[in-house]
Amino acid sequence: MAYDEVLAQRLRDRLTDPAVTERKMFGGLAFFTNGNMTVGVTGDSLIVRLGAPEVEAALSRPGVRPFEGNGRVMKSWLLVGGDHLDDATLDSWLDEALDYVTGLPAK
Repeated sequence: MAYDEVLAQRLRDRLTDPAVTERKMFGGLAFFTNGNMTVGVTGDSLIVRLGAPEVEAALSRPGVRPFEGNGRVMKSWLLVGGDHLDDATLDSWLDEALDYVTGLPAK
């Protein structure tokens, strides 16, 4: 599946820290902070990594659904539909993901 290049560029414009790298994965694009996947793009949706309790709370927000891989729900991941990603909302998701991932050991 192709990914939304406009959303990918919006992420690149925001994720300028040298600790952030990107790579294509599974037909999408993933951004890593200190070696830990932080966010990504699949189709027109944003993949967001959060702690399990934050994922549970976030599922009630508009446009959010569980992220599934190989037919199972991934417990620390969610998808946010691209039609729910104005600049302020995208910034908020990035802040939350970065807060979580920067607390993980570097890989």
